[in-house]
Amino acid sequence: MTRGFSEASSLADGTTLRPEVCVVGSGAGGAVVAFALASAGLDVLVLEEGGHFTKADFHMREDEAFPDLYQEAGARATKDLGVTILQGRAVGGTTVVNYTTCFRTPDRVLEHWRKVHAVHGLTPEVLRPHFEAIEERLNVREWPLDDSNLNNRLLYDGCQAIGLTAYSTRRNVKNCFKSGYCGMGCPVDAKQSMLVTYLPDAVAQGATVLARCRVDRLETAGARVARAHCTVMGEDGYSPAGSRLLVEAKWFVLAAGGIGTPAILIRSGLGGGMVGRRTYLHPVAGVFARWKQRIEPFYGPPQSVACHALAERGQRVGLFFEAAPLHPVIMAIATAGFGADHRRVMADLAYYTGHIGLAIDGFHPEEPGGTVTVRPSGAPLCDYPLRARIWEALREGLRVLIRADLAVGAERVITGHDPPLSFTSERDLAQLDRAPMDVGRIGVFSAHVMGGCKMGDDPKAAVVRSEDLRHHQIENLHVIDGSVFPTSLGVNPQESIYGLAHLMGQRLAQAWRRAG
Repeated sequence: MTRGFSEASSLADGTTLRPEVCVVGSGAGGAVVAFALASAGLDVLVLEEGGHFTKADFHMREDEAFPDLYQEAGARATKDLGVTILQGRAVGGTTVVNYTTCFRTPDRVLEHWRKVHAVHGLTPEVLRPHFEAIEERLNVREWPLDDSNLNNRLLYDGCQAIGLTAYSTRRNVKNCFKSGYCGMGCPVDAKQSMLVTYLPDAVAQGATVLARCRVDRLETAGARVARAHCTVMGEDGYSPAGSRLLVEAKWFVLAAGGIGTPAILIRSGLGGGMVGRRTYLHPVAGVFARWKQRIEPFYGPPQSVACHALAERGQRVGLFFEAAPLHPVIMAIATAGFGADHRRVMADLAYYTGHIGLAIDGFHPEEPGGTVTVRPSGAPLCDYPLRARIWEALREGLRVLIRADLAVGAERVITGHDPPLSFTSERDLAQLDRAPMDVGRIGVFSAHVMGGCKMGDDPKAAVVRSEDLRHHQIENLHVIDGSVFPTSLGVNPQESIYGLAHLMGQRLAQAWRRAG
């Protein structure tokens, strides 16, 4: 097999590969861990179900990007279709298509995990040097407020106008030319995703990244994983090519994300207990505001402003607010209605902002989150009932955003209800209290999948232990991705995954190097 970046289709049917370490998934967790292990001299193989695309393939077209770069072509949804889930599926994972927003794990979240979920040893002091290393490598810097686009600047001004503090976010970009098309892959490699940073770094240290290789199941022998059974995927990324591979390794790391990792464990007969439970999404509902001036929400840094003023609301579900870029397909899907009304909104796309409220789920006993299971075909299925506490938070989020947009001059604000609600002054807010908040009556989205293989030192209440994220029952299996989070984060998750993976990668490298 060719070292470096390679395609699974280049291997003969039935090939058995024997690296020292097999990492399943090439996103925020898998790429960082692969680099740490390869740098320690270990023979590392990274398996990725999606294709290997580079800047030459990124044409800033939604009709190409969604089939190529997203799970289920961007149509992944929860069991009841109540939440659309946007996740990446390519070499580099979701980091290839996210909006570059970087936050460290909040201190209060780490403390909650310690007190409630028996997560020990993850403190701000322990994680700080790992966040600093990640931020240096990925050029994470605060984006200047004066360089924000109008979509973001109006969110900032609106929040300030109603008494909520907003601020500029930090972004992992270098020489960004502000196209606004981050969600379709960066055509100039300005986004410092895993595709252009830690994966090439790992390859330079001798690792191999094998694209279009789906891990169907792990075969165990006693308390160890013996091998991974894999299917080679075709060029469309969804149909099997007809070939199969085996991977035998000393150690296995699952980094397939909050839906993919639990699904692999379940297909492997390693389900039960907490596997696939406590899945959290940061459910999102948003508003679209029509302005007199051109906004062009499809151009410019997509998420350069945020507001966390309502992240802690006592016993109620917390909220944070961001701006979402609006491209034609996203806008067409997110805007309810049909016919002339829908056409009118789409024709005026350049005059709209898109502002969103994200619910911070998982911090209350009445928020058990969702579950991940598998369909008869083996494909993953996420069930996430939107309970009353979440609906209350989303309704309050809409109220805040409507007030914020109107306060700084929006002509009209519409919601994602079907049919849409329309607001031209705060006097109209009474209709929001009467509006239905239910599946199918308002669009809800998520791009943040967390939990499903929670960490913790109680083997009855967790899948992996805190110290090294090793599976409680399987001694050569580790899970290093967002699935190990016991709750949601209340911030965009990519940097939390990077930092945790950097810490655990170093720990595993030291342990495995000693083990020979």
